Amino acid sequence: MAEGPESNRRVDESEFLEMSGQDPAQARVLRKSLEELASGRGGEALKEMAQEVLAGRTGLRDAVDVSAYSDQLVAQAAPMAEKWAALSEAEREALAAEGERSMAEEQSRIDEERRTSPGDSGKKSRHDGRGWSLY
Repeated sequence: MAEGPESNRRVDESEFLEMSGQDPAQARVLRKSLEELASGRGGEALKEMAQEVLAGRTGLRDAVDVSAYSDQLVAQAAPMAEKWAALSEAEREALAAEGERSMAEEQSRIDEERRTSPGDSGKKSRHDGRGWSLY
C-alpha cells in the first residue's frame, strides 16, 4: 500500500485494547506479536499486514478481512493447532499456566512503567477475574 502522510505514525497497545477485552497486558503482547510479524518472521504477506496495522493505515480487524492476509494467518496457525491437538491435557495445562505467568509478568511491567512514568495519573491496574481494570 502507498505511504501516506500518516506513515510515520506508530500505534501502541492502546489501539488493541478493545480486541484484548480491555486487558493492557494482552494488548501489549498483541502489539509485540505484530512487531514480530512486521520484521518478516511470518512471511511477506503477514509482514505487510503487520506493517500496515502498526503504522495505523488499517485496523487489525479490517486487515484480517483481506484474503491474502487471512489465508496466510490460517496457513501459519495450522501447524500450531496440530501440535496443540497432540498435547496431553497435562501439557496443555502447563502451557496455559506458563501463559498466565507471562501475562502477569507483562502486567507487572506495565504497572511499574505507570508508577515510574512522569505525569503519571496515579492510576493502577488490577485483575478482577474478568480482566484488568484501572482504579
